[in-house]
Amino acid sequence: MLRRAAPPSLVFSRRRSPPAQARELQASPAASAAPDRGADAISAAQKHDKLLAHTAATAARRLFDGTLRRDAVSWNAVVAGHARRGSVLDALDATARMHRAGLPLTEATFASVLGACARRRRFLAGVQVHGQIVKSGSENLPIVGAFLLDFYSSCFDLRATRVLFESLHQRNELLWSPMVVALVRFGLLGEALDLLERTPGPRDVFAWTAIISGFAKGNAKCCCNALELFVRFLADDGVMPNEYTYDSVLRACVRLGALDFGRSVHGCLIRSGFQSEQLITSALVDLYCSSDALEDALLVYNDLEVPSLITSNTLIAGFISMGRTEDAKMVFSQMPEHDSGSYNLMIKAYAMDGRLEDCRRLFEKMPRRNMVSLNSMMSVLLQNGRLEEGLKLFEQIKDERDTITWNSMISGYIQNDLSSEALKLFVVMCRLSIRWSPSTFSALLHACATIGTLEQGKMIHGHFCKTSFDSNDHVGTALADMYFKCGSVSDAHSAFGYITSPNVASWTSVINGLAQNGHWLEALVQFGRMLRHHVHPNEITFLGLLIASARAGLVNKGMKIFRSMEKYGLVPTVEHYTCAVDLLGRTGRTREAEKFIREMPVPADGVVWGALLTACWYSMDLEMGEKVAERLFCMGTTHRSAYVAMSNIYAKLGKWEDVVKVRARLRSLNTKKEPGCSWIEIKDIVHVFLVDDQNHPEREKIFLMLEELVSHISVHSEPDDMVIQSLNY
Repeated sequence: MLRRAAPPSLVFSRRRSPPAQARELQASPAASAAPDRGADAISAAQKHDKLLAHTAATAARRLFDGTLRRDAVSWNAVVAGHARRGSVLDALDATARMHRAGLPLTEATFASVLGACARRRRFLAGVQVHGQIVKSGSENLPIVGAFLLDFYSSCFDLRATRVLFESLHQRNELLWSPMVVALVRFGLLGEALDLLERTPGPRDVFAWTAIISGFAKGNAKCCCNALELFVRFLADDGVMPNEYTYDSVLRACVRLGALDFGRSVHGCLIRSGFQSEQLITSALVDLYCSSDALEDALLVYNDLEVPSLITSNTLIAGFISMGRTEDAKMVFSQMPEHDSGSYNLMIKAYAMDGRLEDCRRLFEKMPRRNMVSLNSMMSVLLQNGRLEEGLKLFEQIKDERDTITWNSMISGYIQNDLSSEALKLFVVMCRLSIRWSPSTFSALLHACATIGTLEQGKMIHGHFCKTSFDSNDHVGTALADMYFKCGSVSDAHSAFGYITSPNVASWTSVINGLAQNGHWLEALVQFGRMLRHHVHPNEITFLGLLIASARAGLVNKGMKIFRSMEKYGLVPTVEHYTCAVDLLGRTGRTREAEKFIREMPVPADGVVWGALLTACWYSMDLEMGEKVAERLFCMGTTHRSAYVAMSNIYAKLGKWEDVVKVRARLRSLNTKKEPGCSWIEIKDIVHVFLVDDQNHPEREKIFLMLEELVSHISVHSEPDDMVIQSLNY
């Protein structure tokens, strides 16, 4: 359990970055430059600053216009007020009026205007200010140089940032820290770290925090680097972490699952007095929830006098990730206020539990709905089969052209077995120039795989190649899966080759795709490659491996693979046992398969016994087949396959009386066979056919061709084969 540490006995001074220093000094340089101003000017300047800080711009302007003596402090207060409000044009106008009044523009003036231009990314205005700085000879002033560098990096001009640093850093020691921050902003973490290590004199907290934050947002290796840098930071004399440093480190711990390191960081931040900061408490709750340390998460949360909204939402999200919807509901009900995020989280929780009416109730109760709320509710409706309602909501919000909205509708069509409608919606999406995302292509490729439309899949692949998502692992996996399911093994191999870092889903897609397309031995070879790449298989991987082993007739190899599941911490399910029974049965080892079923640690269902019955059909083991069939009939099975299998066994052995009995028993069940469905793609059009389908416009030609095929088959078929075929129909 965590205990609150005693308050620190020393108060550490925390230095600020040059831009922050400039903001604090906006009034002080002018104050020292004009010591002879009157008391009325001092009072007016103070009132200006106070009013502007509360965004009371109109009142401040009236007060300023009524001031008789306007000095640099008053003008700088006006410029700073406009800059804080984000009003770049007003700040520039006040600066111009100050200049026309004959007052010199100070470093505080330039700092305020450049800060506003940087925040709003007003590049041209900032460049004009830079020109005025050069004219006034203020470029070498430490604060001005730091703000210039921050401005160019905020506007993403790397070349100008480098040139400015190279020309000024030898005369301006304040430029080193902003340059480190700038390099992190451009994603040049290695270069930023090198510059930090070369920084002369003490390095400040902002440079350290920028570096740590940059690495903490990367992959697992980068997160490890972030933790190492934090340890180095603590050893750096004269500087202490701030709340943003701790937040970045804790986020890295979350990504790595580094609970023990996170606990140590928690102890450091308690000693530093940051334990009640909103960012910190949210990160701590996230860390403990993601590490299943719920007691510690509750300890942090309950220790807060008034938990912030973001911390409460984080705890709700943690409960939802653990499947504890009622606990999440309790936190939600006790919150003094809610935002859209709170409602969206609870809607998600209810949706995961299938509680559609609770989702509706909460959605109707929301005082304010944003796009996330609307998209969430639309997804809930579509996932629960309420296609018409989901489509109605889509029609209301589709004009916002939000990518997530359109992606949700595409996924909704696919989930409701309308993959062709999903592809049509993508065409509309292209026509309206709605931005794509990786999820767009993942869903569309799944749609193409579902209906087996290879040409449409290639078209989606062409669009995908025009984007910047070509290295996305999820889309690459979906692409390979689509080609496998459409039977294009070579294209699937090529798609897999472009995946930069194949994960378990990528390798599983390849193994299952090869198994389904008859490349059984190659599927097993790919499994070996997967292990050499240090990627651990999952349950679905083993299903593909068992299917490949069964089709290849590699019984011993397949059973060895089956038994190796425990090595990877996986517990075989009924599906895995069914595959193992099929593996034994396909090679005629029906007795061994029966013994295997009886020794299973999980109850055998009709599917497992059905797999053994099918094996009896393969090996024509009548004695075992009758025993298994009787067991299935006693289980009350209504699967036609069990009766058809026994009928085919009897027919193959010439036991026609038994065939008639089984068929009579099958007819007495009054079960309907699911209509067969097939499709073929010709010239970008998918033609779908059902049994006894009379709807195709060219049905006469199709039936004529079928008659010719059946006639040709009857001439070249064995009599027993014809009997079995007739019985199957």
